[in-house]
Amino acid sequence: MAVKPLRWGILGAGGIAQQFVRDVIRMEDHRVVAVGSRSQDKADAFADKFAIKNRHDSYEKLVNDPDIDAVYVATHHPMHMRDTLLALEAGKPVLCEKPFAMSYDEAKIMIDKAHEKNLLLMEAMWARYLPHMIRIREIIKSGILGEIHQVRADHGQWFEMDPEFRLFAPEFGGGALFDLGIYPISFASMVLGAPKHITARSTKAFTGVDGMTSVIMEYENGAHAILNMTNLVPTPNRAVIVGRNARIEIDRTFYNPTTWRVIDYQDRIIDGSDKKYFGHGLREEAKEFARAFRAGEKESPMLPHAEILSIMKTLTDIQGQIGLEFGEFAK
Repeated sequence: MAVKPLRWGILGAGGIAQQFVRDVIRMEDHRVVAVGSRSQDKADAFADKFAIKNRHDSYEKLVNDPDIDAVYVATHHPMHMRDTLLALEAGKPVLCEKPFAMSYDEAKIMIDKAHEKNLLLMEAMWARYLPHMIRIREIIKSGILGEIHQVRADHGQWFEMDPEFRLFAPEFGGGALFDLGIYPISFASMVLGAPKHITARSTKAFTGVDGMTSVIMEYENGAHAILNMTNLVPTPNRAVIVGRNARIEIDRTFYNPTTWRVIDYQDRIIDGSDKKYFGHGLREEAKEFARAFRAGEKESPMLPHAEILSIMKTLTDIQGQIGLEFGEFAK
């Protein structure tokens, strides 16, 4: 029996929304049927590119479109809470782009509203749902690594020094931490859980947001996570999980579909995979969202609400330590 396609409404018409739609339309049981933007021209341009029927000149019209089953929130970070609450109040389940929110408090408000409305709410941390990350979690669970002592991950990219570009603009929640650091921080959470102690140091970019931030997280079992993030220079973008008996090395770019290997304490490769993946990979989060939606679940076991809150607590702690402020607009 054919599965009824999940009908998406896209809230926001920027670059990540285009990547999401481009990947999602690869799947037969998904349809992108509506887009909402702040102007009709932007909505029409986006809709024309992907042959989307319903195009709205406001987010309010988008979330109230009766033709959609779910909303993908793809606006700037400081607007995630506002736009997620808008969709939830309209009775629509939400897949919200990462970082989920700008603080622990915001995330709690969003999750509480989803519980109140009895609606599915997920963070679009797409790396969590990729095939190689699923396999890596299975390997960790198998115990073959032994006790895990260390996680290392970095995310650094080069960007033009443009004060209006979102990664440097305080009003858009710019900086390395929230846009790039969410990847290694979420990765460390996946492997080691919540830290008991965090030490963070940072160098500011020319606009005052963080340009390079380094974090050491300590855990109850004595393990460390050593994480680096920067929007000033391109870094290797690799990750390592080091256990007593073996380690996992994930190649560039660790949060994308990529190659990886398991190496035992005698430096023998005992598992791993070549990259055999077509497309960007954003469709995997949509696939998990559709599975949870059809099953009547309100969160994904791959990234449950409790862990989202834990990650947001970590981000909020680091933000406080490095003195990262965004101004009134981004609060």
